[in-house]
Amino acid sequence: MTIMRSILILFVGSILAMQNSVLSAEAADADVVVIAHASVPSMDAQLLSRLYTGRAVSVGDTPVTVVNAAVGSDLRNRFLGKYLQQDDRKYRAYWMVRRHVGKGIPPREFQTVSEMIEYVQRTPGAIGYVESSDVKPGLHIVLRL
Repeated sequence: MTIMRSILILFVGSILAMQNSVLSAEAADADVVVIAHASVPSMDAQLLSRLYTGRAVSVGDTPVTVVNAAVGSDLRNRFLGKYLQQDDRKYRAYWMVRRHVGKGIPPREFQTVSEMIEYVQRTPGAIGYVESSDVKPGLHIVLRL
């Protein structure tokens, strides 16, 4: 009986582990959408990448300011991977060099999604990002991949 019990425990444990990995994968694949102040027109992923790396400062005739989620946050990591094809370490190193050579300062960072949303909504030209589940009516989405 103990062998059957051990097999059953292993089987149930395997099922639970598979279920957790599926749930984790679904959370990691949650959409990250780019939001902006109502004054900012839609854009493509290439322009967004140029904005977040300081190589562009406007969308059309609209000057913009990009903002980031906190360093190390899951949202920031997924945004950087999905839209800039970078990890956080490389992105911070890139901005460290750019700042050192006088080519700009890194985007402002917000500790919470609600702070970022509030800033983007009230600041003309502001661009940020949130999970699609955080999108509320009246939030201006400019890019979704």
